[in-house]
Amino acid sequence: MASASYIHVTKRYPDGDLALHDVCLEVADRELMVIVGPSGCGKSTMLRVLAGLEPLTDGVIKIGDRVVNDVPTRNRDVSMVFQNYALYPHMSVFDNMSFGLRMQGFPAPAIEERVFRAANALGLGMLLGRKPHELSGGEQQRVALGRAIVKDPAVYIFDEPLSSVDAKLRAEMRVDLKRVQKGLGTTSLYVTHDQVEAMTLGDRIAVMKDGVLQQVGRPKEIYDHPANQFVAGFIGTPAMNFIPVTVRGRRAKAKAIELELPCPSGVDRAVLGIRPEALSLHPQPSLPTIEIKVDMAERIGGDQLVYGTAGDDAIVARVESSLSVSRGDRMRLGVDVRLVHLFDARDGQAYM
Repeated sequence: MASASYIHVTKRYPDGDLALHDVCLEVADRELMVIVGPSGCGKSTMLRVLAGLEPLTDGVIKIGDRVVNDVPTRNRDVSMVFQNYALYPHMSVFDNMSFGLRMQGFPAPAIEERVFRAANALGLGMLLGRKPHELSGGEQQRVALGRAIVKDPAVYIFDEPLSSVDAKLRAEMRVDLKRVQKGLGTTSLYVTHDQVEAMTLGDRIAVMKDGVLQQVGRPKEIYDHPANQFVAGFIGTPAMNFIPVTVRGRRAKAKAIELELPCPSGVDRAVLGIRPEALSLHPQPSLPTIEIKVDMAERIGGDQLVYGTAGDDAIVARVESSLSVSRGDRMRLGVDVRLVHLFDARDGQAYM
């Protein structure tokens, strides 16, 4: 296996659109790096320039110690899995998984050994004689994954491979993919727009916006310590609450909350960030509080999401599902100051 490196990578299309801007990212050997962000942020382009499907405008791509900028796709030792399974409908599972190896001239015994090993790892051992139309969507996705695994490349690339399956199957496939990736010890880059998928799959996460890398870190690190307001709002379900605050001297104060926070010198506008789980229904006397007027409540499993307003600001709180909540109710919630964040209102950078 090998690492994968992006060194000051920029990609600009002929029409002037900037897909990637000065991206620096190191994916360690055997690491599963998830690249996440909204549609159009450049995450799929990250995979395409690594695979050689798109030329760079500037910068360097390395796989291991080898610069691959001018190396053709077929010689980069990269294997790809896409959202579209692209299985050959007239071929069996075995033939679909072995097709690439046959094209490369592998001997039959080596092909069988690789296909059987991958099929057993993916639970496809009993399905090798079937055609794609005889398989479920999840089984077809496993075949597409197996076709990549048998090539035993230096780096695996996954471009939203689970986005076309239903939620239950997606959760099952995440477990399978993580298990197989760890079992094989493969260096992998995985692109998704689903931040839940990113948080559960990745050893580390790279968050992107408008072609710019916003933050790289372990899932908990990014959740607990977002580098800026965009990351804070994108990672987490439901999203973080944002409340404009006034700054006087070096103190930031929120109008609707009995709360003041220290603020760096020179700051005149700031935004307070509060995750829904930082709001508690039975506040301790020592906690600052916020009163919200309830607009609606939504039960999800053992939790209940309460949507409301505090003054002019929208607020979402996560409370016990057993609580009876109605539109128009007023609720006073405690604010855990250990879980709040403060951002610069001008550029969104985090202060705390």
